[in-house]
Amino acid sequence: MTANAILVIAYRDLLKLLRDPARIIYAFIFPLLMIAVLGGSMQANLGISAGYNLLTFTFTGVLAQTLFMSTSQGVISLIEDRENDFSQEMFVSPISRYAIVFGKMLGETLVALPQGVAVVAFGLVLGVPMTAPQLLAMLPVAIAVSLFGAAFGVLVLSNLGSRRAAEQVFTFIMLPQFILAGVFTPIQVLPWTLDALSRLLPLRYAVDLTRDAFYAGQPEYARVVLAGPLFNVLVMTALSVVFLMLGTVLFVRREHNR
Repeated sequence: MTANAILVIAYRDLLKLLRDPARIIYAFIFPLLMIAVLGGSMQANLGISAGYNLLTFTFTGVLAQTLFMSTSQGVISLIEDRENDFSQEMFVSPISRYAIVFGKMLGETLVALPQGVAVVAFGLVLGVPMTAPQLLAMLPVAIAVSLFGAAFGVLVLSNLGSRRAAEQVFTFIMLPQFILAGVFTPIQVLPWTLDALSRLLPLRYAVDLTRDAFYAGQPEYARVVLAGPLFNVLVMTALSVVFLMLGTVLFVRREHNR
């Protein structure tokens, strides 16, 4: 029964995306504009001095950011789900709250992956060089980044009580990560204060793991990658366990107290 509940919740999230054209447009257009406009302008102005293609650099950062942000935001939508439609029945049913959380994580991962495919396709259109081995290497990384983002969303969700608060807090949490996680700009050299803050941001490790997979075996690897794949995987795994354990316990406790 629990496995069926998880699959139903995951399928429902995917179905919600397909029935929401406005969300589809935003989910696909925003990262594409970031790659084309920001990546293109950075490459035109700074590409030669950087010594590597900044359009490709931005593409890899936006790919990781899109997957991470999509799943974390999607999981946070459980706050709204508690108060409307089918979700009211779901939350009063005998289904474990843990199953609801895991189903939501799986569903939002299924929602995020098509967005990742669109980002890759747009990268190819813009001329980002990609090979079949690179794409195969990035597939498990994309799944890992999506699940990592979902785990982060569970932690944020557990400390919020309304959708409005979630939107405000999430924006405040994510904006610094766009800059200090190296999504758009290199962060190999930072003042020690910003470097310390950067190391505390989960998105940093998701972006770096994506670049680990994409740039493996390429001359630019040492210039764009901050740490090896094993280190990033270990950090993401450890953080995911902490996020899930703490976030799920707090979420379930909040639900029991409703």
